[in-house]
Amino acid sequence: MVSPKEKSLDSEGSSLYLEYFRSAPPGVSTFDIQGSPGVNVNVADNNLSKGFFKGAGKWPVSRGVEVSLTTTKVSREPNDIKVKVTYYGQKETSDLNNAMLYLTSVDVALEVDTHRTGAVNGDKADKASWTWGPRGHGAVLLVNCDRDKTNSRKMDSLDTSPPNATDLKDMSTMVLKTCGPHSIFEGYSLCLNISKEDVDKVEVNLEQDFQYKAILGRNITTYEMSYNGKEKTTFYLEGLFFPDVDFPGLVSIQLTLKEKDNKVLKDALIFTDEVVFRIAPWIMTPNTLEPLEVFVCSVPDNGAFLEKVKSLAKKANCKLTICSELDNRRDRWIQDEMELGYVEAPQKNFPVVFDSPRNGPLQYYPIKKILGPDFGYVTREPVDPNDVSTLDSFGNLEVSPPLTVNGKEYPLGRILIGGHSPTYDGLRMTKVVRDFLHAQKVQPPLELWSDWLQVGHVDEFLTFVPAPSPKGFRLLLASTTACYKLFQEKKKAGHGDAIMFKGLKVETCTIDQILSDETLKKENEFVQSCIDTNRDLLKKELGLSEKDIIDIPALFKLDSDALACAFFPDMVNMLVLGKHLGIPMPFGPIIDGKCCLEEKVSSLLEPLGLSCNYINDFYTYHLLSGEVHCGTNVRRKPFSFKWWNVPL
Repeated sequence: MVSPKEKSLDSEGSSLYLEYFRSAPPGVSTFDIQGSPGVNVNVADNNLSKGFFKGAGKWPVSRGVEVSLTTTKVSREPNDIKVKVTYYGQKETSDLNNAMLYLTSVDVALEVDTHRTGAVNGDKADKASWTWGPRGHGAVLLVNCDRDKTNSRKMDSLDTSPPNATDLKDMSTMVLKTCGPHSIFEGYSLCLNISKEDVDKVEVNLEQDFQYKAILGRNITTYEMSYNGKEKTTFYLEGLFFPDVDFPGLVSIQLTLKEKDNKVLKDALIFTDEVVFRIAPWIMTPNTLEPLEVFVCSVPDNGAFLEKVKSLAKKANCKLTICSELDNRRDRWIQDEMELGYVEAPQKNFPVVFDSPRNGPLQYYPIKKILGPDFGYVTREPVDPNDVSTLDSFGNLEVSPPLTVNGKEYPLGRILIGGHSPTYDGLRMTKVVRDFLHAQKVQPPLELWSDWLQVGHVDEFLTFVPAPSPKGFRLLLASTTACYKLFQEKKKAGHGDAIMFKGLKVETCTIDQILSDETLKKENEFVQSCIDTNRDLLKKELGLSEKDIIDIPALFKLDSDALACAFFPDMVNMLVLGKHLGIPMPFGPIIDGKCCLEEKVSSLLEPLGLSCNYINDFYTYHLLSGEVHCGTNVRRKPFSFKWWNVPL
C-alpha cells in the first residue's frame, strides 16, 4: 500500500504527498502512477529541474522524485477515489508490482466575500490576506454600531442579546462548506478559532434553536462543532470596534479539522483554513457631496434663523431636523457637538455620527436621538476630561473633496484638523481623536494651524464649495487682505463714509474709520500671516494652485490673550447645500443701498453656479463667537467610490 506522507495547502486545495518508494519491491528502477477521473498527479524530479509536472510518464524511483495528488472531484462514497502505482525493473518491459491507494475526497472550506461584491464566493485564493485597491481582495466587516432593537438603549455592538432579522442585515456572512460522504465527517470535529488579540473586535453568530446566538468573539476564542449534515453552514459576523491606534482593523478566523477520539493524534490537525476581514472605517463627507439632511437647534432667540435654514433646506430638497430645546438644553452649537459620516461594506452602508468629546449641554443628543435603526454612533474621549479643549469641538474637523497630489490619489479627500503653530507648541486636538482619525487610513488627516483663533476651529477660516472645474471644487479662505483692498477701492470711489453695522444695536463704523485704525490694521496683518501659513500648507498638501482658491473678505480683532475672533460675521463659516449657500450676513458698508461685502462675495461665487443666501446670525450666533456653519450640521450622500479601492 502506498503511504501518504503529509498534507499541506495550496491554491487547488489539499495536496497529498506520497512515499511511493516504501512500497517498491527489490530491483525496481522506475514507476508510473495513474488516478481515477478528477485526480491530478503531479511529479517533480528535483535532481533535474524545479517545479511540478502533471501527467503520465515513467519516473525513476528516487527520494529526489516527489509525487503529490490533488483532486477536483468530491467523493460520493468513502474510498471511491483510486490511485495505482506500477513499478518496473531495469528493462522496463513488464511491471514488477502494483500498489493501490484508496482515498476519499471532501471539500471543507470557509468562504467569504473576497471579491467585495456583496455575496460570498468560493474563491480559495488569497482569502487569508487582505489588499487595497481596485485589484485588491479581502472581505469587509461593518462595526454594528447602530441600534436595530427598539427595546434596547445600546448600540447593537454592545448588546449581547440575540440579533434580530434587521440586525443581521448589518452583518457579513461566512459560509462553512462541508461536502462529501456523511459517514466520513462523523469521525471528525470542526473548530472555529479567533486569537485573543481579536476576540473583542468581532462576534460570530449562528442559528441555533430557531434564533441566532453568539458562538465566537467577545470572550469566546473557540467554537467546536460536530458535522450537522449540511453542506453549507452560514455564520453572521459583526465588527465590534473601529480601527484605532492599537488595532489595525484586520480580524482573522481559523478553521481546523480534527479526528475525534484519537488519543494519539488528538492535537494533530487534519486540515486548516483561514479567512481575513477588514473592519470598515468611519468616513467623513465633504461639502461637494449631495446634502440629505440638515440639523439645527431651536433655542429661544433663533426663530428667524430657523426659518432661513428651513427655506434653504427646502431649496436644496433636504430633510430638516430641528433639535428641540428639551434635547439641546440651550446649546446651539450642533456643528461642534458631532460630525456626520458613514460606514460601508459591499452589502450595505449607513450613516454614523461621530460624537465629539466637548460634552456640552448637547452631549446626549447624538446617542439619544440620532443613534437608531441604520444610524450608527461612535465617540472617542480621553481618560482625563481636562485634556479636552475648544479644539476638540468638531467645527475643528473638516474634510476636503477628492484630490490628486503629485500623482498620489486621495479619492475620499483628506481630513483637516486644527492645531498649534508649526514653530511652537500650543493646543492640539486630543490624542484619542487624532489617533482614531489616522487609524481609519482612507482620509489621511492634515493638521493645520488654528490655535491663533479665540475659538480655534478650522471652519473659521476655510470651507470648500462645489465648482465646475477639473477638481470639482474651490477652497474658500478668509482674507483680511481682500477686505482691506475692497474697502480701499470703495474709499477711492468716494464711499469712505459708508456705514458698517447699520441698523444693529452695536457701535457702527465707517470705511474711513476702519482704514484709519492702525491697531486693527496690525491685528489683521497678524491674522493674515496665520492664514497665509495655512494657505501654503494647503497648497502643498492638497495639490492646490492659486486658481483653486477664492479669497473671501474678512476682518478679525484680537482679545486680551491676542487670540483672533471675527470683527464682522465671518462669511467663510457658511452652510453648503449643493449649489445653495447659507452665508452669514456681514452687515458691511451700505453703498447705493447694497452691502458691498455681500456684493463682492456674490460676484465671486455666483459665476460658479452657486446661489448666495445671506442669513442674519448676528445676535444669535456671531456675538456668541460662532456663525451659520457652527449652528448647523449636514448628513450627506456617501461617496460612490468604494473605500476599499483606495490605492494604499
